[in-house]
Amino acid sequence: MIEPRILRILKDIVGKENVSADRADLICYSYDATQQQFLPDVVVHPGSAHEISLILKMANSEKIPVFPRGAGSGFTGGSLPISGGIVLVTRRMEQILRIDEDNLVAVVEPGVVTEVLQQAVEKVGLFYPPDPASLKFSTLGGNVAECAGGPRCVKYGVTKDYILGLEVVTPQGDIIKTGGETMKGVVGYDLTKLMVGSEGTLGIITKIIIKLLPLPEAKKTMLVLFDSIDGAAKGVSAIIRGKIIPTTLEFMDATTIDCVRKATNLDLPAAAKALLIIEVDGDADLIERQAARIQEIVAPLGVVATRIAATAAESDEIWKVRRSVSASLRKVNPDKFNEDICVPRSKVPEMIRTIEGIAARHQVPIVNFGHAGDGNIHVNVMIDRAVSGEMEKAEMAIEEIFGATLKLGGTMSGEHGVGITKAPYIPMELDPAAVAYMKTIKAALDPNNILNPGKIFLADQN
Repeated sequence: MIEPRILRILKDIVGKENVSADRADLICYSYDATQQQFLPDVVVHPGSAHEISLILKMANSEKIPVFPRGAGSGFTGGSLPISGGIVLVTRRMEQILRIDEDNLVAVVEPGVVTEVLQQAVEKVGLFYPPDPASLKFSTLGGNVAECAGGPRCVKYGVTKDYILGLEVVTPQGDIIKTGGETMKGVVGYDLTKLMVGSEGTLGIITKIIIKLLPLPEAKKTMLVLFDSIDGAAKGVSAIIRGKIIPTTLEFMDATTIDCVRKATNLDLPAAAKALLIIEVDGDADLIERQAARIQEIVAPLGVVATRIAATAAESDEIWKVRRSVSASLRKVNPDKFNEDICVPRSKVPEMIRTIEGIAARHQVPIVNFGHAGDGNIHVNVMIDRAVSGEMEKAEMAIEEIFGATLKLGGTMSGEHGVGITKAPYIPMELDPAAVAYMKTIKAALDPNNILNPGKIFLADQN
């Protein structure tokens, strides 16, 4: 329960209409995509860096935890208010402040929805590539905090590759600027890169300087179905060895294809045990040549069928196969644990076979799809929480999956972050000295541990 005195201070800072301690509002900001729920004491909607500064100065003085939140679309609990306190929502800060067509830079506030920026810059012939699956509702502040990825990252990279600078409010309430609008800058430590991916534990982002690219002239979309996951994986490596870097290289395994078949009327041949959605972009003549070359490259690798989009509508039909996956998973079981492991791309078949063995051993369905171009597999452990013993099965399966991932030289998270769901497994991937180094940074910047406490590191981890 928040003290009336604190409520009055918050209302003085942001206006009473932007503060709520009503239970209905608290519930709205108590959960995210993890399906876990923690009730905050109060929800605050600031409208500026100055207001956030005043809130954090007060919270730091009063030792009140503050949990930054954008759209709440994360998969690891990064925005969950696990110890009550203040949920600080940045959605009011939703302005695209400037699009600089000469220097290929945009300056935005953290509450701007990813797709809104993409559409705005494309209207003037520019391009912001990062495209997380949540782009229609996720905010850029959240994308930066998690270093979001997406299908296009195989060619264009992830969020951190497009952040030139930030305005950040520190846990003590100072407003600092990192980086700038130039393409180069090496004065002092790179605080921009430190903040990107820090999951709201080191500061609250209030302004983002984004690098843009020229919008590609055209794109070409292909659907290639294989008779094995090995053929699809070899196809990925062969395409890149052939000096073609597609915009996207999405894959689905046999279990995922079966889910889509059962849930939709999409025509996917029975012989198809894996598929790739391949998209290339650039000069119109070049992409035609690339599409033809890709067909030649994959032809000997067990191709069952190939579809090449000739129009935007046909491209959309191909992408319907991918977009139908999430809805089709509910046909398997009502609850899912969506993990985002990443392994070297050549290790994808071995990882898929290992996951199949884990699924059989624990008798729990596991559905795999993701970004084959960079080895990022979205592993969906499907259970029914209402059935006794299912949660235990899922937890054992996930730990085995993480162990196998690390053994293949991979990582437990390619783009979702750590939050609270992966925090218990941190010692599996990071050595004690590295964890201690990171915790030293957190303690130095946030000595009272008020900003998103309990995320990334458990209290007793060394």
